[in-house]
Amino acid sequence: MTVPERYQDTLAIQRVLNTAKTIAIVGLSNNELRASYFVGYYLKRHGYRVIPVNPRAKEILGETSYPSLLDVPEPVDIVNVFRAPDALPEIAEQTVQIRAGALWCQFGVINETGSRTAEDAGVTVVVDRCIKVEHARYIGRMHWLGFNTQRITAVRSGLQ
Repeated sequence: MTVPERYQDTLAIQRVLNTAKTIAIVGLSNNELRASYFVGYYLKRHGYRVIPVNPRAKEILGETSYPSLLDVPEPVDIVNVFRAPDALPEIAEQTVQIRAGALWCQFGVINETGSRTAEDAGVTVVVDRCIKVEHARYIGRMHWLGFNTQRITAVRSGLQ
C-alpha cells in the first residue's frame, strides 16, 4: 500500500521529534527481543519520557504500563504505535481524546481511516516510519547498534 506523502513529511517529523518530551508506546513489549522494546529503550536512553501502553503488562522498562491511552494520567506528546493496522482507528480516536500532538505509526502500521481520524482532528500523523530510525537520522545519534557510544576511535581494545 502506498502511503500519502503528507504522512512522511520530513519537516513535520523533525518538528515532532524536536519538540516532544513524552512518548506513549502502544504495543510496547516487555520482551527484550521485540522491536518495540528496543525502540522504547532507545527513546528512554535519549531523554524521552516513555509510557508503555500494554494491557498484558504491569511494568515495562521500569515504567508503569497502562491498558489504554485513556488510562495514561499525564499529557502525551507522541503516540507511537506498534499494533496491527486494524487497531489504528481506535488508537487514533484515543489519541485525539487525550489531545496528543502526534500519532506515529511504525513500519507496516498503515490504516487510512485511523490516519485520517487523527489528521482531521489536527494531530500530526507520521505513517510507515520507525521513530528510532528517524530520530537517529535527524538528531544525529546513529551507531551501528543504535546507541551513541560517545567514543570515536580506530584503536581496538587490547591492541596498541
